Amino acid sequence: MSKLAHFSESQNDKGKIELNTFIDLFAGIGGFRLALEKYGLKCLFSSEWDKNAQKTYEANFGELPSGDITKIDAKTIPQHDILCAGFPCQSFSISGKQKGFEDTRGTLFFDIARIVEYHKPKVLFLENVKNLVKHNNGGTLKTILRVLDTLDGVGYDVHWKVLNSSFYGAPTSRERVYFVCFRKDLGPVNFDFPEAVNTRIYLKDILERDRDVSEFLIKRRDVMFYKNFIQKPKLGPIQIGKINKGGQGERIYSSYGHAITLSAYGGGAGAKTGAYYVDGEIRKLTPRECARVMGFPESFQIPKRKAQAYKQFGNSVVVLVLERVMAEIMNACNQNDL
Repeated sequence: MSKLAHFSESQNDKGKIELNTFIDLFAGIGGFRLALEKYGLKCLFSSEWDKNAQKTYEANFGELPSGDITKIDAKTIPQHDILCAGFPCQSFSISGKQKGFEDTRGTLFFDIARIVEYHKPKVLFLENVKNLVKHNNGGTLKTILRVLDTLDGVGYDVHWKVLNSSFYGAPTSRERVYFVCFRKDLGPVNFDFPEAVNTRIYLKDILERDRDVSEFLIKRRDVMFYKNFIQKPKLGPIQIGKINKGGQGERIYSSYGHAITLSAYGGGAGAKTGAYYVDGEIRKLTPRECARVMGFPESFQIPKRKAQAYKQFGNSVVVLVLERVMAEIMNACNQNDL
């Protein structure tokens, strides 16, 4: 029997590609799951090694993700239509060691390849840091594209693009590279990444106005605002001052612009969220505000420990961007009924 025999029903008589199920690898706190479930797809399996992220995922989805993906046999994972993975970015990050596939963490991409080789899902939906594109003079990206193109003689047609969440309805600047891959035996699929949207939303629009934010205030004497700074709405961060020397976590931004990229790590007075000028005060974002800038719904249950909340949202994906990319995937597969 042909290796592709059990995929002969991938497309129906009208040429539609049926997409009903997905798996959620390197799941974090479930950003991919929120985006795909919006379109009625069912999650059959999730994997996340971080224990605290697992707890947040379980609190919101009623399912405790499996642990270390390197120890999970592909045979134990259910057959699925879409494989989602915001695979770890540490080894590709500008602030990381930049060892790429030489870094042990970098080889986690090959666990994705291992599972793809076994199950051959119709679609792969992947996300990583922007610097992946330039890492190792483009060599890392070439390796990923080559692996996906030639997997087990089947291979995938790969579409990739760097998107900034500021232009897709989220009040935060977060540039990430997205990969959408269609199994080659499905035939040519007419896919395009979404165009920027004209949604005018700013940080000031999603701030918590009905809570005490005193614990998030930054009281420092070494604060300097730039002369004649103007707080004019802009789809991007607006720096209006600095704390100390203005290093990482020491820049002050206007709430009339967007939040900077949330970070799981980093120091400074505005560590992890950035410092913002709000109602005459300088403060960090609250955990709920972090959830909002990343596109998580109000119903999403956030960890009680602020340190964990900041870390988890800093490591997460922007749900609104994923939703817009997923809409185009569904359109390309003639499945978008929303």
